[in-house]
Amino acid sequence: MHQYLNAIGFGSMKSKKELYEILDKVEQQYTCHELVYQDEELDFCEYQKEFGPGMGICLCGDMDSVDNFTKRYYYPYFLGTGITSYADITIERRMDREAYVGICEDAKIGITIIFYLQNVPQYLKEKQLSGNKMNYTSVTLAGLCESGTILLPVKKDHSQKERQREEVYNRMQLLSAAKSGDPNAIETLTLEDIDTYSKVSRRLVTEDVFSIVDTYIMPYSVECDRYSILGEIQELHEIVNEYTGENVYVMKLDVNGLVFDVCVPRQGLLGEPAVGRRFKANMWLQGYINY
Repeated sequence: MHQYLNAIGFGSMKSKKELYEILDKVEQQYTCHELVYQDEELDFCEYQKEFGPGMGICLCGDMDSVDNFTKRYYYPYFLGTGITSYADITIERRMDREAYVGICEDAKIGITIIFYLQNVPQYLKEKQLSGNKMNYTSVTLAGLCESGTILLPVKKDHSQKERQREEVYNRMQLLSAAKSGDPNAIETLTLEDIDTYSKVSRRLVTEDVFSIVDTYIMPYSVECDRYSILGEIQELHEIVNEYTGENVYVMKLDVNGLVFDVCVPRQGLLGEPAVGRRFKANMWLQGYINY
């Protein structure tokens, strides 16, 4: 069974028999159905069924000329809201199946973000129509978390917040210049990193790391689209999985300047979530490309 089914409220499911019953329900009582031409014999087929607002299971496979569907794979999905990034995006196909990952390098965080593509049928249709000249306007990211921990916020006054925003903006400018090959920007970034490392090392002697690090995002595990995050909660609400009755928290997070939604089952959350507090977890990152 998929590891992140628990994230959308299927934590009580224990057997493969239950899973197959749910997948049959997805195929027969779908919320959304897409077909994309592959060749003269088979079409790529996708069934989606919502089990709560914005979350559900996607079942993918092949449909032949007489409407016989062959299951290939499935995955739980959670749809984010708003726009996360306007940075350039590259799409790559997975080696083992008709699934895709998106690669996005946003200047706000300075690392390459890799996410599991949610709207594959739309991508395939756009690719067939426009070839390699597709235009991506933006991406909406979303994270699925099996569990997580609530942390208290780092106390800051108005001047500290303003100074932090200015530092983030200046770093973005330096990163953009460094990517263009500016040697002065590269040298400045290197010196800043050395200075930051020195300051953090001194403070760690007497302070906890989470009172120094406000938010972060970094790769986690061997999977390219899994990340460890710490973000500030901007919005919070609770939804219910209509099939299992389990409650799921949906949080809008600010993580190093990236704003996106995550979902986590209530039973897997340690602490009481609230706007302004921080959320720490390991997540599977998904994304929806806006054309």
